[in-house]
Amino acid sequence: MLPATDTISAIATPPGEGGIGIVRVSGAQAFDIARKVFRPIPAEVQSHRIYVGTVVDPDTGEHIDRALLLTFRAPRSYTGEDVVEFSCHGGTVLLRRVLRLTVQQGARLAQPGEFTLRAFLNGRLDLAQAEAVADLVRARTESAQRLAIRQHEGELSRAIHAIRDELVGILALVEAYLDFSDDLGEMDYDYLSEQLQQLIARCQKLLSTARYGRLTREGATVVIVGRPNVGKSSLLNALLGEERAIVTDIPGTTRDVIRESIQIHGIPAQLWDTAGLRETEDAVERFGVERTHRSLRDADLILFLLSAPEGFTDEDKHLLARLPSERTLLVWNKCDLLPEEALAALRRQLEKQYAARVLTVSALTGWKLRELLDAIAEQLLGSDWLMPEGAIVTGERHQIALQTAMESLQRAQRSSQEGIPAEFIAVDLRAAIDALGLITGDTATEDIVERIFSDFCIGK
Repeated sequence: MLPATDTISAIATPPGEGGIGIVRVSGAQAFDIARKVFRPIPAEVQSHRIYVGTVVDPDTGEHIDRALLLTFRAPRSYTGEDVVEFSCHGGTVLLRRVLRLTVQQGARLAQPGEFTLRAFLNGRLDLAQAEAVADLVRARTESAQRLAIRQHEGELSRAIHAIRDELVGILALVEAYLDFSDDLGEMDYDYLSEQLQQLIARCQKLLSTARYGRLTREGATVVIVGRPNVGKSSLLNALLGEERAIVTDIPGTTRDVIRESIQIHGIPAQLWDTAGLRETEDAVERFGVERTHRSLRDADLILFLLSAPEGFTDEDKHLLARLPSERTLLVWNKCDLLPEEALAALRRQLEKQYAARVLTVSALTGWKLRELLDAIAEQLLGSDWLMPEGAIVTGERHQIALQTAMESLQRAQRSSQEGIPAEFIAVDLRAAIDALGLITGDTATEDIVERIFSDFCIGK
């Protein structure tokens, strides 16, 4: 891990032209650097002020840009250190010149995520809050943005700290019985088991939000599969609201997997249109079919498309038997070509035979596409696909740590129910405390911290 004693600098705004561009400097020399390259500036720079002036090359006196200087004194800054920000015009060459000036006056170029890393090291953010900074930047939907700001404001951290603090208290009680058993008497195992059960239930409640958190944060992959010419490309185009895939009456038109982004009730999703599944002698089409089979392994949800006018064919039966039922929705397409009575019969046939929900749509007319989107969200997130109340687990790292903590608590509870000596219970309690500490960073190792912040962008 890089030392947090030197002064760092980076362009904090995206590359390219813009109305404004920011160069951020953090560290003990930040104010000294500002005095050298910004004029006019008072002898005593105050915190949380905006100064209007000019960025100047101190060696030549050349004026670089008219700019604003924002100042933040430690510890009341983002990083907890002295911070200055030069708000300049947003030109690439201009910002690079300002950045170079700060380096020439004593700063070094910041590594990815180093500003937020310093905020974590200086106690301005815990690790879960710091991860939420990256989630805010990368959010692809409003739901993902709302989830990220809730985590950044400490909602998940408070829930984890509350469980961990109670565990520390329980561990202290167990260790007191170990150290002072003659004075305290026998430990109340029933009371201990009851307390642990309550904490297990709270961990389970948090874990129940993990799928929603993961899909909202990372997105879902929805793959459209079926025989050739059942309308897969037409359905892709209809859901996107634009022509992205070529549609013809010729079987095998789609030769490769086409990936397009869509938002489904707040979930960022990738829709994959695939080559029609069939035996073929065409080498190119066969390669596309092989890619379709590979795409099924990566799918969070599979839409198995059927042609209503053709009915449920033997080829459909063969293909459906190879799909994972728990991740597959059955969708009749081209339903505008059949009367309602015939559609109802087709639905009943599949629902009875496969005990699965069957949807009817028309990609051509848009009939019941809204119901299809509702069904996709429900299949991915369950019947209540609105954002849960309270803390939400968003990352795999959090989920694994919570699962580890819960398993340790369950072992401790079984031990208490069986009257196993308190020494063994204490071991599992410490393991649970350590696992929860990984989420907030209290027990995170240096390599975990480095891995998390290496995924950040430079300047954040």
